[in-house]
Amino acid sequence: MAARNPRPDLPLLARRFGTPLYVYSQDDIQERLVRLRKSFRRPGTLICYALKANSSRAVCRILAQAGAGAEVVSGGELLRAGAAGFSPDKTVFSGVGKTAEEMSLGLRRGILSFHVESSEELDALEYLARRLRKPAPYCVRLNPDVQARTHPHVTTGRAENKFGVEEADALAMARRGRKSPWLRFQGLHCHIGSQIRDTGPFGRAAAAVARILRLLEAEGLEVSLIDMGGGFGISQQGEGALDLAGLARTYSRAFAAWPRARLIIEPGRYLVAEAGILLTRVLYRKKTSRRRFVVVDAAMNDLARPALYGAFHPIVALRPRPGLRQRVDVVGPICESGDFLARQRLLPPVEPGDILAVRQAGAYGFAMSSQYNSRPKPAEVLVSGRKTRLIRRRETIRDLICQEIG
Repeated sequence: MAARNPRPDLPLLARRFGTPLYVYSQDDIQERLVRLRKSFRRPGTLICYALKANSSRAVCRILAQAGAGAEVVSGGELLRAGAAGFSPDKTVFSGVGKTAEEMSLGLRRGILSFHVESSEELDALEYLARRLRKPAPYCVRLNPDVQARTHPHVTTGRAENKFGVEEADALAMARRGRKSPWLRFQGLHCHIGSQIRDTGPFGRAAAAVARILRLLEAEGLEVSLIDMGGGFGISQQGEGALDLAGLARTYSRAFAAWPRARLIIEPGRYLVAEAGILLTRVLYRKKTSRRRFVVVDAAMNDLARPALYGAFHPIVALRPRPGLRQRVDVVGPICESGDFLARQRLLPPVEPGDILAVRQAGAYGFAMSSQYNSRPKPAEVLVSGRKTRLIRRRETIRDLICQEIG
């Protein structure tokens, strides 16, 4: 959370709403959006928030009311986007496995573009558009085979990844828009991964997109959209964040030949990660011959990223106690050895009842949470200035079983 905004009384929030607890800063989210807009000055640039990062309606509404668009990857996210106030004509639909029901919903709502990821998906979209008598706007997602230098689980632009199509298929799928009255080719989409802090991979992806654009232009195919995705990395351990201004210059140079095409970017983590924290209470301490453990009431079902791909989240004690810092594993109650929030992290002495703050948890935190081990999901709170409100109540045991039959 940005230092110049009023700081909420986090221990008070923990007492008032309980733990584990997600806390988000509206001011910080708005500031990040302003920062993006100041960097990407190409006329007509559309910032489409990636709902997968955090789809809580109150968080989405902040961005929708500020004029951002939405990037969705499921019918559920499309419905959430509408409920939060995102305009359909600023909404793009990505994902490799869109169902007929999801595509029909997008067609009826009049979204800006379907980002198509296979020729068979394009067949299905054309069929539905014909049935509904609604021409389908689409972009072709290009897989540029670019190494993004990020964790293998969050890279999306390599030839071995499931996302997008290679150059020959991209050209063939773009040409289909000229042959079918039910398909409207809009342009190209490209997204190469997540948490990328180097402009180099983005530049190589943009060059690959520009190469396809030149080939399409030579065939007389007009392009109205160029969607370069998101993946903008933040600083996690002092290693520096992505140079946004440098990336904007890279895109401006790469696409200077197409001034009338609208540039789209799809930030998710960049907008919300640092605006959110997860509060958790220390339950117990224990020591073995090899490790010291701090057992807390948050677990991998609340924040899956550390267990899923070793993600780093800064952790601080809200009221540090005096004494030497020690290396500890911060672990949760779930019956898995992979249930940890941090390993070998230097922390000051803690005692049962102390509150720890897991930072940079606004993205892919609650959105990836589960009820594993029959653990109810945590509550969420939104802070704006000095005002605080509950935006999602804590689940109860009754919630866990209410849909079961028999």
